[in-house]
Amino acid sequence: MADGGPAAPTHLRTGYLDDPLGIDADPPDLSWRPASGAQQAYRIQVATSPEGLAAGAPDLWDSGRVQSTGCTAVPYGGDPLGSAQRAHWRVRVWDERGEPSAWSAAARWETGLLERSAWTGAQWVSAPEWAPPAPAEHDPDRPFPLLARNFRLRRPVVQARLYATALGVYVPSVNGRPIAAAVLEPGYTAYDKRLLYATYDVTGALRHGRNTVGVRLAGGIAHIPDVPGRYQKLHVSYGLPRLLALLRIEHDDGSVITVGTDGRWRTAPGPVTLSDWFGGEEFDARRDHPGWDTPHADLTGWRRAVTVPAPDGVLSARSHPPVEVTEELAAVSVTEPEPGVHVVDFGVNVAGWPELHVSGPAGTTVVMRPAELLTEQGTVQQRFTGRPCYDAYTLRGAGGANGRNGDGANDSAEEVWHPETVYHGFRYVQVEGLPQPATRATVRALVLRAANRPAGGFSCSAPLLDAVHRITDRAVRSNMYSVLTDCPHREKLGWLEQTHLVFPALANNYDVAAYYRKLVRDMADAQTDSGLVPGIAPEYTVFEDKFRDDPNWGGAIVLAPWLLYRTYGDTTTLRTHYPHMRRYLDHLASRADGLLLDHGLGDWMAFDDSTPKAVTATFAYARIAAAAGRIAAVLGEDGDAAAYRDLAGGVGRAFHGTFFDPARHTYATGSQAADALALDLGIVPADEADAVLGHLIDTVRAAGDHVTVGEVALPSLLRTLSAHGRDDVVYDLVRRTDSPSYGYQVEHGATALTERWDGPTRGSSQNHFMLGAIEEWFTASLAGIRQADDSVAFERIVVRPAPVGDLTHADAWYDTPRGRVRSAWRRPAGGGLTLDVTVPPGPPARVEVPLPAGAPSADGSAPPAPPGARSLGLSGGRAVYEAGPGSLRFTAPA
Repeated sequence: MADGGPAAPTHLRTGYLDDPLGIDADPPDLSWRPASGAQQAYRIQVATSPEGLAAGAPDLWDSGRVQSTGCTAVPYGGDPLGSAQRAHWRVRVWDERGEPSAWSAAARWETGLLERSAWTGAQWVSAPEWAPPAPAEHDPDRPFPLLARNFRLRRPVVQARLYATALGVYVPSVNGRPIAAAVLEPGYTAYDKRLLYATYDVTGALRHGRNTVGVRLAGGIAHIPDVPGRYQKLHVSYGLPRLLALLRIEHDDGSVITVGTDGRWRTAPGPVTLSDWFGGEEFDARRDHPGWDTPHADLTGWRRAVTVPAPDGVLSARSHPPVEVTEELAAVSVTEPEPGVHVVDFGVNVAGWPELHVSGPAGTTVVMRPAELLTEQGTVQQRFTGRPCYDAYTLRGAGGANGRNGDGANDSAEEVWHPETVYHGFRYVQVEGLPQPATRATVRALVLRAANRPAGGFSCSAPLLDAVHRITDRAVRSNMYSVLTDCPHREKLGWLEQTHLVFPALANNYDVAAYYRKLVRDMADAQTDSGLVPGIAPEYTVFEDKFRDDPNWGGAIVLAPWLLYRTYGDTTTLRTHYPHMRRYLDHLASRADGLLLDHGLGDWMAFDDSTPKAVTATFAYARIAAAAGRIAAVLGEDGDAAAYRDLAGGVGRAFHGTFFDPARHTYATGSQAADALALDLGIVPADEADAVLGHLIDTVRAAGDHVTVGEVALPSLLRTLSAHGRDDVVYDLVRRTDSPSYGYQVEHGATALTERWDGPTRGSSQNHFMLGAIEEWFTASLAGIRQADDSVAFERIVVRPAPVGDLTHADAWYDTPRGRVRSAWRRPAGGGLTLDVTVPPGPPARVEVPLPAGAPSADGSAPPAPPGARSLGLSGGRAVYEAGPGSLRFTAPA
């Protein structure tokens, strides 16, 4: 601390990333967490060296003291940085007493290659047989290529970076070893508009003398030709696979050398003979070249790589967490339903790679078929995930398949392999062709997802609710790749409604600040000239109108940035994509009949399909217009703000005027969906609100405490019931175990949330998170962690738990931009309630403690406030407090 002042800020981040490499934001934005007190001002210093920063010589930027409570997404205001330039920064803050903190520890960021000239020396290359005008059709006699470049270093290396991308999928290595945890690079983009490149720190991988950079290349989702005998959701080709890479090396004498892809690279056909994004990978280890990417490899007979035309898309830095292996699972059982056919069960539905451990004669081919379900005979069933889909590995038979497997010289040497250029969703893997019976060690599961760090957790006294949370989170993880997919097998497409309808299922459990920026940019890239934002982004295939143009899907271009701003304070994304939002509102206006919309998919996957499409579409129109008005106000676009507020009001009035049935106190067909959407919009007149709510609850009770809504109305249903104090109804819904319900899925063996309410018995995908809206209720209602309605980035935290039913405790935590907040309540056996709350540094939180019915309060006052809090009195059956930073315990009498 500075002379007894507040502690130094922590968790410094650039672009919501920790010390990122190779970013291209202009300007980048900076965030931090105050470590104590309530920040009133800050000062940022940025320098080209850590020594200059420590010496108080910020040669890039000194913000001076800025009066502000903001600590998220503060734009860098210094001199523009060039390509491959490092910046080191620190921050100090002043608290409410005007006391300065110590300077934070230094953080840093490094730019990527910001202009095309920075790639000088690197050309797009491929193997001759993959270069245009080579045919795009699948050729089983044309394996995917290996590319390698040998070079010498004669001076010590101070720093080295490899910048790389591909049209397709690339797997890089330096001197025979992987250089990063990132896999399946580059991520999804509209490849005719944008390609992502990654920056790798390879300083420690290089050595004095001879070095080698190697790359495996395959098609990914950028190139999916028709492959007979394999499942394929779609056929697409943005061009044949090709590579662009530049190695930039700084020596101890200040000199810089580069090694770029060009005609000096060598190439040979590799062992990957098939890479089908939907259908699987085939790998013939006999065709591999052991040690091919090491300095002493013999590349005699390898041909020169050829230069090829650059793809149409611009190059952009990957500025979000990549896909990585985040778990490794052992099999829980192995069966043999047919002679020589073994089925490995991992006990949980995941997305990633099956890893094979096998030994046997050369030329033996082992097939692995991933699946979520089994047939009655115990073999895998791929009906709902796309069939046939399988990986095939042909053994080399002497010494293993790769550098990890030793140098044995006989058939007993273990070979370890997993696909690297595709991935699958699976619980089971059927293994065929093994030289010996399978054991639990024969196949492991390598679980992949975007490496967004965990940011929250939930548990309670009801095992069923914990199981619902667990299967929802598993489905989120299985679909959190470079886009939010609907499922990790059949489609693997970025359906957009999930990005906002189920946002809490992601953001309450993972830090998705940087990740969502990428998703929103994908939406903007997919927008058409007419302003339409299609239902999937990137738009790898054009669906029919109702799938392509639904405002609950396309409206993500407005609603996702708004959620990003509310949660993380991200104004950069609002400002960048505001023109896209305006164009989308214009598109909706072009489809409106007056102020009503009547197109799209309706309340997708609802049991009650009576809700008119006009109800769900017009609901979306009102939400989008209202969000656009709030965004315009944040950006200072006052004229637009007023216009969009008026539009939202007009759409809401049109909704009410068209669909309200005053005789029955309900909307449209009287469905749960219609009432919930109207109440959630806030367009129900005050004198009708109780009656409409009563009608909604009556329909829930009449359905046996079941939901009949689909994914569009589900968040509104849960949110509305809770907002009106009827968490008891939500609890009754969520603890049902008959269909349709979450509990039905749990009781029938689901280990990830399924596509349909009755998914485990009806079929369809067993790994969808689109019905995961219950996560918002777990955290924001049951545990009570939320922020004030007009708060941004959790500047004003509210803890308002809702103990319901026979639950005896609930516990949740969430890492806000300010730090961790926790709410844990317990009902002791003797009655009453205890609530443990942790408030992070910053303004005080509002804590509302529910008082049990009949609790003594002789003078009508709230129970005494604990140290660090002060009472604000009673309100609506709750004792209300203002709680400062720290951990506090509140009690309510029996």
